[in-house]
This record gives sequence, C-alpha cells and structure tokens, in this order.
Amino acid sequence: MDCYLFIDFGSTYTKVSLVSIEEESILATAKAYTTVDRDVAIGYEKALERLSNKLDEKINIVKKLACSSAAGGLKIIAIGLVPELTAEAAKRAALGAGARVIKTYSHNLNNSELMEIKNANADMILLAGGTDGGNNECISHNAYMIAKHNIEVPVVIAGNKSCNDEIIDIFKDKIEYYITENVMPKLNHINVRPARETIRNIVMKEIIHAKGMMNIEKTVSEILMPTPASVLKAADILSRGTKNEEGIGDLAVIDIGGATTDVHSIGEGAPSKPSVVLRGLEEPISKRTVEGDLGMRYSALSVYEAAGTRILKKYLDIEDYDIEEEFNKRYNNTSFIGETEKDINFDEAMAKVCADISMNRHAGFIEPIYSPLGSMYSQKGKDLMELPYVIGTGGVIINSNNPLEILKALSFTMDDPNSLKPRRPKFFVDKEYILSSMGLLSMIDEDMAVRMLKKYILKYGGNINEFEKQEAY
Repeated sequence: MDCYLFIDFGSTYTKVSLVSIEEESILATAKAYTTVDRDVAIGYEKALERLSNKLDEKINIVKKLACSSAAGGLKIIAIGLVPELTAEAAKRAALGAGARVIKTYSHNLNNSELMEIKNANADMILLAGGTDGGNNECISHNAYMIAKHNIEVPVVIAGNKSCNDEIIDIFKDKIEYYITENVMPKLNHINVRPARETIRNIVMKEIIHAKGMMNIEKTVSEILMPTPASVLKAADILSRGTKNEEGIGDLAVIDIGGATTDVHSIGEGAPSKPSVVLRGLEEPISKRTVEGDLGMRYSALSVYEAAGTRILKKYLDIEDYDIEEEFNKRYNNTSFIGETEKDINFDEAMAKVCADISMNRHAGFIEPIYSPLGSMYSQKGKDLMELPYVIGTGGVIINSNNPLEILKALSFTMDDPNSLKPRRPKFFVDKEYILSSMGLLSMIDEDMAVRMLKKYILKYGGNINEFEKQEAY
C-alpha cells in the first residue's frame, strides 16, 4: 500500500502519521517524547517503532514530509515607526512565520532600549518603519543603533525601500541582514507575506540545527515548515477550500501546548453589529497569535502569573490544592503526565485558563465612543462573536475525556462584555492529531488534504446548545 509519512517534531512530543494515498485514510499514528536535549532522532525512532507495531500489512512510503518546532519557537524582536502601524505590521509578519514575538519597539531607539535588546536573548530582529518614500529617519537611526551596539543576531529589513541602500552600508561587514519588501508600503496597507517568507526561511535554518535534526533530514523528503505554519496552512485550506473542494467557512484553531498556546483564526472579522466602526490596522484574513506565557509545562509558572487565583477559581476548587506546588511540579518536570483524578482535574483547569486568556488576547474588543451623531462603538481587532467553528488541538485537549468543556472556556461571557470572543460556535477536536500533517499534505495535494480534514476533524464534536456537552463525548 502506497503511503505518505508525516512527522511533527514538537517541543514536547514527536508525532508520526501514516496516510494511505489510495484510501485517503489514516492508517496509524504514534508519538514519543521529543528528546530535544539529547538527540531528536531518539524520540523519532521510538515513535516510528510504535507506529510499526500498529501495522498489519506491508506498506510503501512514497514520501516523508516533516514540520518542526523542536528547536523552540524562534524569538523575534519587532521594531517599527508607529506602534499601531509599522510595529504592528512587523509583529504580524513574525507571528505568521512560526516565530514568537517577545518585544516590540517603535520610534527612535535609545541606548537603554538597545541594551534591553542585546540582553533579550532574541534569535532575530525584524526592522521596519516608514512607508515607501515616506519617513526615512527612524529606520536609518535604528539601523545605526543596532550596528553601534553590535547586536549579533540576523536582522530582517522590511521598511521604507528608499532607505535600503543606506542600511546596507550601515550593516556591511557588521550585521547579518536580509532585505525584503516593506511590511507597510502604503499607509494602512499591509504587505506581510514577503517578510513572513524571509523569517520562515531563517526559522527553518534554526530548526535544522536542533540536535540530531541534520541526520534526520537525510532520511525524509523535506522538512517543509515550522509546525505552527503547517497548522495555519491546514486551517486555511479547510476554511477556504480549493478550486475542486468546498471549504467549511470561517473558523478558529486553538492549540494548547507544553510551551505556548497558539490561536489561529481564518475570517474577515468585520463588525457584526451596526454602529460599530473599525479602528487600527485592517486585520489579516489568516491571523495567528502566540501566547508564550500560556503553556501546560514549560510555561506553567507563567500561567499562574497570568491567571492568578481569580481566573483559576472559575475552573477549579482551589481549596483542594496547594496551587504553587502543583504549578511548580509541572514546570520542573515537563514530561509529567497526570494519572490521578486530582492531577487530571488540575491539568484541565490549566487548559481552560489557557483557552480563556489566549482567545481573549486573540479576539478583538469594542469601546464606546461619543460623536456629534450620538454614542457609537469602535472595534479594534477581529469580531469573532458569530464565528461558526472552533477546532481544538494539543495533547491536553485530545487526550481529555471532556474536551468540549475545555473549549467552552474560550467563549464569550458577560464577565467581559466588551470582548468579541465567539459566542456559540460548533466545537470540534483534532482527535487524530492531523492538523499539522494535513498542512504538510496540502503542499502535495490540497484537494486530498481538504477531504481528509473534513473526514476526520468534523467527526468529533458538534453544536453546544447553551454549552451543554454533546453525545459525542
């Protein structure tokens, strides 16, 4: 039987999926703990061994494709001119490429800010600023300051093209740099794709440098993209469809992982109510946000900091736990798997906190404004209130006996009436852990990827009427 093998080198687990080409079905999946600190090949071979033990027939692997976040999400600092404009556009370009933005700066950088940047342990800088032919002083000043302080990370230049020659002269023989198109060539016009591709290429270079990845690269057809980019690709084609296969429409994907919680939304997000006006930059159709302080293991302590007891009490009877001890236990032992009912309940409460806060940050919000015509509302960000579908993935959701209860936590409530979070979406679960694999498959056969996504994703979940659990669970 001819098959594709898809591999996802995650920060916590390495997942492998075997797909029958003729039957368009998942023959088997397996996972093993990603051995990042030693050699990722160890976890990979273990996952393959477990996959092989599930097979009863001979197979012929036609192609092996992989995505990876095993080296961790690359940390980017985004620098622009105006916070609401080019700095925000730069941030969007970085997030869409599978990187994690740890800091943004705007206007002319000063010496203390350069020292912050130098000590931030970033992997890359995205330098933007000015529309093409517009302001040229800010980006040139910031380039000069980066060179002056000998910042030793690659710099992606994506600002006013009129300044490129000057910046090249400033960086020459001092700074590793890459030039791409302006993220905002015209006022309020976003052009993030070229910068996103440049960043993605740099991310891929770093992924290959994960321990043991060089050897694995020789055995697979190609390591195509960072895992978050692959998930976003799968969400995009499931939503929009292809020339031959109909998509399902607007949707969001929430991926609760060990280190981060990623939210992807596909849709315009325009105001759903009259008398609401948009402000700020136009939102991208395909949007991704990464919450580096919301993760089940590596970021456990920062989940506690972000939530405090106030939010945690919404989802857990905290009197039954030594809260600090529970968070520390997960942070200090990233391979910890809850087996007792008490540990499982705590993990699921953490997941609900991650879902709640991450969607609150991803979705837009409204604020009242007053004009000569009377009171109105301004909207910043995407309006997801009428979003029809939300897909949950990540180990804590997939392995839960109550995944819809976890996903319910991301929904709109009157606790925060100005939020534009989804109100009553249909919830689905990536039970077979195939979103990243289908993103890879779409690089070979988009139509097949859409058919398989609809076949497997829409199988688990359904409507939640007033947030009641469905019979599927």
